Amino acid sequence: MSNTQNTREPVQYPVRARLVVTIIGLGWLVLSARLIQLQWVQQEKFAGKAEKQREFVEETPARPGDILDRQGRLLATTLATRSLYVVPAKISDPRQVADALSSVLGLSSDGLTEKIAGNSQRQFLWIKRRLTEAEITAVRQLALPKVMWGFRDEYRREYPQGVVAAQVIGLRDIDGVGRGGIEERFDSVLRGQNGKRYVARDSRGHVIEILDKDHQAPVAGQNVRLTLDVVVQLYAERELDQVMKEWQPESCSAIVIDPTNGDILAMATRPTFDPNRPQEASPDSWKNRAIADIYEPGSTFKPMIVSYGLDQGVLQRDENFHCQNGEYRMGRRVLHDHHRYGLLSLTDVLVKSSNIGMAKIGERMGNEQLEKAATLFGFGRKTGIELPGELPGILRPLKKWTSYSTGSIPMGHEIATTPLQLITAHAALANGGELVRPRIVLQDQQDSISAVSRMTISTVSRETARWIIEHPMQEVVERGTGKKARIPGYHVFGKTGTAQCLSADGGYVHGKYISSFVCGAPAESPRLLTLVVVNQSSVGGETFGGKVAAPAAANILRQGLVYLRISPDDQLIRAAANWKDDEFE
Repeated sequence: MSNTQNTREPVQYPVRARLVVTIIGLGWLVLSARLIQLQWVQQEKFAGKAEKQREFVEETPARPGDILDRQGRLLATTLATRSLYVVPAKISDPRQVADALSSVLGLSSDGLTEKIAGNSQRQFLWIKRRLTEAEITAVRQLALPKVMWGFRDEYRREYPQGVVAAQVIGLRDIDGVGRGGIEERFDSVLRGQNGKRYVARDSRGHVIEILDKDHQAPVAGQNVRLTLDVVVQLYAERELDQVMKEWQPESCSAIVIDPTNGDILAMATRPTFDPNRPQEASPDSWKNRAIADIYEPGSTFKPMIVSYGLDQGVLQRDENFHCQNGEYRMGRRVLHDHHRYGLLSLTDVLVKSSNIGMAKIGERMGNEQLEKAATLFGFGRKTGIELPGELPGILRPLKKWTSYSTGSIPMGHEIATTPLQLITAHAALANGGELVRPRIVLQDQQDSISAVSRMTISTVSRETARWIIEHPMQEVVERGTGKKARIPGYHVFGKTGTAQCLSADGGYVHGKYISSFVCGAPAESPRLLTLVVVNQSSVGGETFGGKVAAPAAANILRQGLVYLRISPDDQLIRAAANWKDDEFE
């Protein structure tokens, strides 16, 4: 063999192959450098980041404060409970999970399936809040992987008295926000302050450790103690139920007040609702009609006009007014009384509730003094009670009054009030002439939770107020339009009111009436004052306040007097044996 044949030529690799090898080599070099960086250079940085990703700040809810009556009885309280959530991102078969949960929670399987499927990427989705113990046990017994669901601790608001004072108390919604009444007005006080804690979770989201960091403990909400007395409140609620049954009105309300200090002992409304089951409430049951219904007061307004006229020297206690035998022309207007009265004393103008007599008093006083009287007794402005939704009523500016106003205002027309405004004005007469701002929160909490200041305005002299209570208003009950409010053993004073309902255009609704009655006792030293307002009774024709509202108001007053241990007069009890069941206006 020749040398030429034994010599091998070196292997020549294509350029492309060399390029691939070079790139792979460089890639390994970069990867190695990155691993060195992660393992040695930035180890602490990424370890800290990983630790943060497994740490979570979890809010710990605060327990809302309780709402109590003046005796410390629970009106609203809070119970610990649990709420159910799912992790849609971990659920591969929404129908299977929905079928299982709906079977124990009373939910729609189709609706639940759609809800879970529609949030398939989420890590958290509420299924049902505030579960009962039975529901919690039933969910735990389901064969569902724990990675799909869990419980969270929450609080559930409970109202032990049910419908009692529902509009006054209000409620807390599913998210713990106060809606209506005391729950809304003092939400920031009742709610408390949520806390927080630091926890570690595994890859499935389960808490595996409570970290040793600075935790912020939740601060429970404050309790709020009301002036209401549950016993007196129950008396009012039951009487309103009877009024609804007997007279079938659209609505009615009742208030009981201590005239000496403005404490509201009862405030009730029908229709009503159970705050434990708000989903069952009708739309018209939420309204607190005691502070948000506006109506013409009618004859219940008359004592304020008479008392102011007396105090200003325009009227005299012993003077008489001729009531024109039931028909009186006042300019282009003809006024009528329900009976053909002739000469009536000032007392009997109120006792008989003569519109003609009051119109003549209006002519004597004039519009300017009539407006001052209404303003002085608080009409046309809010009372300032610690409840949301109070309306100011209607008292038009004096410049808009006419000659018609001169006759209408003294009769309680051309002016609109709320039940609370009216009873507050009557409380001023009952306590000797001081207009006291009504309150729903006890005074021992006024400084700590309420910015409402105590307001006292002098209206008329003590002598005038006392005479109005002990003479005309007491005689209204003894021999006038309020006989159905007589209570054996007590000197009761009161005033009836019947007025047509106002229409949306400012006129009147034919055949629709507001019947009202305010009364108190004992007349010598009033301790309680009660008002019942009945809106548009559907039976009984022109339903006079003395017939529709007086019995209910008297029953509430009587039970309240007994409850407060205000002893009756034995001599008055014996005199009651001679009473007759007359028919009254």
